[in-house]
Amino acid sequence: MRPGWERARTRIRETKFKRPSNRALAWTGGIVATLLVAIALFLILFDWNYLRGPIGRFASAKTGREIVLAGDLKVHAFSLKPSATVQGIRIGNPKWAGPGQTADIASLDVQVKLLPLFVGQVVLLNLQLDQAKVDLLRDRQGRATWDFSNGKKTNKPFKMPPIRRFVINDGHLKITDQKRRLVLNGEVNATEKMGQTGRGFLMTGDGSLNGNKFLLRVQGGPLLNVDTHKPYPFDADIRSGATRVTAKGAIPKPFDLGEFYMDTTAQGPDLSDLYDLTGVALPNTPPYKLHGRLSREGHLYKIDGLGGRVGDSDLSGFISVETGEERPYLKADLKSRSLDFDDLAAIFGGVPSRKAGETVSPEQAAMGKKMAAQRRLLPDSTLDVTKIRSLDADVRYRATSIHDAMLPLRGADVTVKLDHGLLSANPLTLDLPQGKITGQAHLNARNAVPVTDVDVRLSNARLEQLIPVKGEPLAGSFVGRIKLKGAGNSVHRAAANADGEVLAVVPSGEIREAFAELLGINLTKGLGLLFSKDKGAVPIRCGVAHFQAKGGVLTADRIVFDTKPVVATGGGIINLDNETLNLRIQGHSKELRLVRLLSPITVKGPILGPKVGIETGKVVAQGGVAVALASVINPLAILLPFIDPGLAKDANCAALIADAGREGVPLKTTPAKVARR
Repeated sequence: MRPGWERARTRIRETKFKRPSNRALAWTGGIVATLLVAIALFLILFDWNYLRGPIGRFASAKTGREIVLAGDLKVHAFSLKPSATVQGIRIGNPKWAGPGQTADIASLDVQVKLLPLFVGQVVLLNLQLDQAKVDLLRDRQGRATWDFSNGKKTNKPFKMPPIRRFVINDGHLKITDQKRRLVLNGEVNATEKMGQTGRGFLMTGDGSLNGNKFLLRVQGGPLLNVDTHKPYPFDADIRSGATRVTAKGAIPKPFDLGEFYMDTTAQGPDLSDLYDLTGVALPNTPPYKLHGRLSREGHLYKIDGLGGRVGDSDLSGFISVETGEERPYLKADLKSRSLDFDDLAAIFGGVPSRKAGETVSPEQAAMGKKMAAQRRLLPDSTLDVTKIRSLDADVRYRATSIHDAMLPLRGADVTVKLDHGLLSANPLTLDLPQGKITGQAHLNARNAVPVTDVDVRLSNARLEQLIPVKGEPLAGSFVGRIKLKGAGNSVHRAAANADGEVLAVVPSGEIREAFAELLGINLTKGLGLLFSKDKGAVPIRCGVAHFQAKGGVLTADRIVFDTKPVVATGGGIINLDNETLNLRIQGHSKELRLVRLLSPITVKGPILGPKVGIETGKVVAQGGVAVALASVINPLAILLPFIDPGLAKDANCAALIADAGREGVPLKTTPAKVARR
């Protein structure tokens, strides 16, 4: 190789691997330092107000509403704890809400930790709001001005970043919720130390909720040096009309409102009124006072240790509500040790009993007086189908004892499910001293007009327990079935349109012989046995009453009551629309009687107060017999056949019972034991 080439390669190697001189390093370091200083000076001296417009336009484009930074913008960026102060922030309403401001903040100070930002965490060292006016609106369609999602659904509950120091001075809050008919005007202050109220955070407000006066008070400790791992305590007092809710609890992770727990009390005239506060549809009830531990974990709300009273009944159990789906899902397991049965009337739009000592609200008392004056049995309060469609539910309710019921009920067990507007009570079980009432009921509120479908059966019951006759023997097995279906937005309107059938059967039994003879109009023997206090009994061979329902009118196509001395047949109608009945009973004596009564007996008038009479052509003495019977038999027992004398053959009881069995009645034909007392 030539010497020239070798020298060139040597120079190249020396040039390539030669280390930079100290002078070059100094120049490079100086340039970098100068740039950093320049950037720092720029950040320190830069007038950030030039960016108010671009920042506002960028935020407006992202949120779909006008956002303006009207005042000074100061930023201290050259720090591991950068901060900013903004004067005059205005956040406009979305277009659908019309003109106006969602928020108008006189001054906002914010300071953050820089390093956590690089790993996607926001930690606010300071957040201070001065003279913030917030005006929130939700329309009837559910659109809300506080929703910045631009229509994107999210299942995440509201969560604020951790804030070490949170101060609110002279905050004003207005909420207009057209969906719940809420108008609230409030004040919010969060000071750095205990104020005159003894608490650092205080929010108070007043307004109206569904036409009732509304008051709100929430308070807690100072939001200063808040430990994000230490629960933040608070208490609240909310009042709407006669409804009051109080709470004392804590937020386990401050500023994460997706979790909290609190001991809560609620009282008021009607549980359904809580819908305006909670958005969860609850049934109508008498006045209540309940307590429990309410907690939230994301979209799941739970009430543990529920206890208290509803009307004159105790109530305990567990409730949970899942709110993450389109409709809330309520699940509950509830119990009563002692159920006042007429407390259930409010659920169906009725009122509890008006007797002394009953727990009722003023509105329910007024409704009760109106129904009594009209002699109405079936409530006509309009069913709110919107509430029924607003949630799904699975509820089990049990009562270990029942009092103040028309029937001698001993216990109850019912499971109620609600799915997309279809309400089902299935299974339904009511315990009697002997026998059960079982069945199911459905309310379909998916269409414009709700449809009610009821199918209940009475099995293995005893006549003497259901129809006590003032200490006189009336005994026998008793079975029956009610199967009705009707459309209407109240109990009365559904009944007034009901189709179906009602069937009652007494397969066997006994009745005091004196009454049987009177029913057969054997006055000589019957009155003699009655006044001699003879306790002898004769068998009831069979009894069947079968009604076909069409358009709310129950027509009797078969009424038969057969004893040894007499047999009666009858017919007529029961009108559920005007709540009247018109029944006619024709009696037939099986033997010749000295005194004959030729006219049929009638039972007419309102269901709540029917009158027993005799068709025209009767003599005065006949009225005396009716009065005598009425004085010793209660109104239900009077409906047992009141018989004309005459000759008749035994009714074909076996055939009647067989016919009843084909109608679906669960028959038990074991003969009753004839007892003499």
